[in-house]
Amino acid sequence: MDVRTFWLAGRPATGDSELTVTNPHDGREVGRHSVPTDAQVEEAVAAAHAVAAEAAALPVHVRAEALAHISRRIAERAEEIAQLITAENGKPIFWARGEVSRAIATFRFAAEETRRWSGEVQRLDTEPTATGRLAYVSRVPHGPVLAITPFNFPLNLVVHKVAPAIAVGAPVVVKPAPATPLTALLLGELLAETDLPEGMFSVLPVANERASALVQDPRLPVVSFTGSAPVGYAIADQVPRKHVTLELGGNAAAVVLADADLDWAAQRIALYSNYQAGQSCIAVQRVIVEQPVYDAFVERLLPAVGSLVTGDPADEKTQVGPLVSEAAAERVEQWVQEAVAAGARVLAGGTREGTTFAPTVLADVPHDAKVACEEVFGPVMLLQPVASVDEAYAAVNDSKYGLQAGVFTRSLDAAFRANRELNVGGVIIGDAPSYRADQMPYGGVKDSGIGREGLHSAMTDYTYEKVMVMTGLSL
Repeated sequence: MDVRTFWLAGRPATGDSELTVTNPHDGREVGRHSVPTDAQVEEAVAAAHAVAAEAAALPVHVRAEALAHISRRIAERAEEIAQLITAENGKPIFWARGEVSRAIATFRFAAEETRRWSGEVQRLDTEPTATGRLAYVSRVPHGPVLAITPFNFPLNLVVHKVAPAIAVGAPVVVKPAPATPLTALLLGELLAETDLPEGMFSVLPVANERASALVQDPRLPVVSFTGSAPVGYAIADQVPRKHVTLELGGNAAAVVLADADLDWAAQRIALYSNYQAGQSCIAVQRVIVEQPVYDAFVERLLPAVGSLVTGDPADEKTQVGPLVSEAAAERVEQWVQEAVAAGARVLAGGTREGTTFAPTVLADVPHDAKVACEEVFGPVMLLQPVASVDEAYAAVNDSKYGLQAGVFTRSLDAAFRANRELNVGGVIIGDAPSYRADQMPYGGVKDSGIGREGLHSAMTDYTYEKVMVMTGLSL
C-alpha cells in the first residue's frame, strides 16, 4: 500500500517514519502516511510566517477562485472522499456523503463571502473638529492560523478552519486528528492545485503530544481548536496573549413541549442521538419532556430507536456505525453501567460489541451521573420528565455546557422565550439541536467554547479592525 505524503508549505513531503490508519469497524488497514520530522514542522511554520504579508495582500479574486476550485474538485471526487471518510472514521457511508456535500457548500460559501468581504467608509465630520476627515475601516488577518481538528468530521471541520483562513488571506497550518488524518491529506492535494502562494498551507499529521510546541509558537498567532473542553481550555491557558477560538463539547438537550408533534420529535431525536454513533458535539444527549405527553412520547421514541440500522458503515442501509475506537466504546459502556448502578433504568440498548455500542435510552438517571452532566460522545440519551416549560428551560440551563438546544413546540411565544432564556449558542426550534447550516454562526457558551465558526463569523475571528483616517477631503 502506498504511503501518503503530507503537505509542507504547499508541497508533498515525506518524513523518516510512517503510521498506519485502520478501520474502526473491522480493524483492516485503510492507509499509511508519512510523519513529519521536527525539522519539517519548523520549516512549515517558518514558511507560513514568511508568506503572511503576501497572503494578506492577495487579490480577492485569487482567494475566491482558489476556494471555488476546491469546492468543484471535492464535488468531482465526492464518492472517493466519502468512502475514505467511512473507512478511516467508521462513519456510515450515508453520513459520510452528507459530510462531503457540506464541505462542497462550505468552500462555495467561503468563495462567495470572500467576494463580499470589503472595508467600509465612515464620515467623521459629525463634529466640527473632524471636518474633511473620512475613516476607511478594513479587517486585517492576525497572522497564520494553527488549525487543530477532530476525528468526528475529518473533512468538514477541517474545511471550517481552512476555508475562512484562505478567505481572509491568512496562511494555515493544519494538525489533523491522529485517528483520521487521511481525509485532511487528500484535501491537501486539492489545495495544492490552486494558485495560492507557497507556504499558504501545510497539513502536518503529527501526534497530539507534538501540538503543544505548535500552540506556543509565536509565529502562529491564531489557534483554532475543536475538541474536548479540558484540552481546549488548557490551550487557552497556555497562550493567554494569542487569539484562541475554541469549539468544544456539549451535552445537547432536546425539549419536547406538550404541544409538539410527537411523531416528528421522536423520529428526529432517535436519529440525531445516534447519528455519527453519537460522536457529535450536538448529538441529542438529554431529552426533556413535559409530563402530560411523556408516556405518549416514549411510546413513539423507543420503536424509532429500535428501527435504526446498526452495522457495517460501508453498508448503504447502516445508520449507526462504530465508535472511533474500542477504548471509546468501552468508556461509553462504563458510563452507562455506572448510571445503572446508581439507579438508572435501561429502556433500550446498553450493550457493546467491539467498537459498536447499541443505541441506548436511559430513564431515572441521577443528576450527577456522567451520562447526565458530561459529554457522552456516544449513542446514549437520557429521558427527563418535567412539570412545565419553566422547569424544562431550567433543566436545559442546568449544565456546564451551552452549545445548542432543540425545542419541539408549535408556540411562537415558547420559541422566542427559549431564545431569550436558554444559555446556549444556538436554539433550534422544531428540530433536534443537531441541526447546523454551515454558513450560520456556530459555537457555544460556558464550557462549550469561545468564538464562532461559520464562514463570516470565522473570518471575523481571524482578523482585526484597522482604521485609516484621510484628512483634508471635500466631502
